[in-house]
Amino acid sequence: MSQQYRSRPLGSDVALSEAYDTALLDLDGVVYAGGHAIVHAVESLGAAREGGMHLAYVTNNALRTPDAVAEHLTELGVPADATDVITSAQAVARLMADQLPSGARVLVVGGEGLRVALRERGLVPVESADDDPVAVAQGFGGPDLPWGRFAEAAYAISRGAVWFASNTDLTIPGARGIAPGNGAAVEVVRIATGAEPQVAGKPLPPMHRETVLRTGAKRPLVVGDRLDTDIEGAFNGGVDSLLVLTGVTDAAQLIAAESRYRPTYVDRDLRGLLTGQPEVAEEGDGFRCGGWTAGVRGDALVLDGEGDAIDGLRALCAAAWTHAGEGACGLDARKAVAGLGL
Repeated sequence: MSQQYRSRPLGSDVALSEAYDTALLDLDGVVYAGGHAIVHAVESLGAAREGGMHLAYVTNNALRTPDAVAEHLTELGVPADATDVITSAQAVARLMADQLPSGARVLVVGGEGLRVALRERGLVPVESADDDPVAVAQGFGGPDLPWGRFAEAAYAISRGAVWFASNTDLTIPGARGIAPGNGAAVEVVRIATGAEPQVAGKPLPPMHRETVLRTGAKRPLVVGDRLDTDIEGAFNGGVDSLLVLTGVTDAAQLIAAESRYRPTYVDRDLRGLLTGQPEVAEEGDGFRCGGWTAGVRGDALVLDGEGDAIDGLRALCAAAWTHAGEGACGLDARKAVAGLGL
């Protein structure tokens, strides 16, 4: 492609598990939701691993420790060690340790995963603004995090503590639907203090740095369900990505995405790791993928043909992204995908 921006999903003649040495997998919305394995995830990851692909689990959720995450994955049928798990708690702890002296006191607003990561970096978690913390570390604390924790953060920040956040995902997928994430909690503290945190998690560079340091990946493929963390993080890190439609992002949002949110590949679920990816080719004034052809007529996205719905989505992405250039596509994406059942 001559454009600097991505104008269509790419194809691959070989399975993605063969084309890349390491899959950097998001967890919530990709491997599991609400603690339960997503359909096809366990068997797909098993096959990729048996084929020689290294699997690393990269999550913005700072609540649990890597040991707890690895244990959960193993219980689901996805064998994993703590060293296979990289969390935003680890990334923010490294970011803080680079700026704070060893032994510095840090007020924690979050769960055990954040406390463990801070201790590993020589920092001392405390629970009250009256403990004279020099910094505040805020990460997802689960649905039972007391409201008073936000007050402690506000008190400490107003007294001069430096504020760090593991991530700013506004939502998190669960078994019952989409729930508020750490980003929503960060907004509470932001409103109360007027301050801005330093953020470590996806899509920002500290998380990519942490992942590369811990995995040693040479040809990584980021696999995620979110455009604004997983895919943008891959874009910022200059690596390829696979978007799966098992979590937050839906087909219409993908079609409308501006350039930094456009994945290299798109598939229904993790079975996409085990296959090649079909070419999306120009055909006349539109784009063809499989049995589908998509284009722009007047001020509308149009789709004609039949076959695998994901191929139709890939063709629509090419038509919309080419039409929009680097920006977001303003055409009615939901109407275009209505007949695909995605």
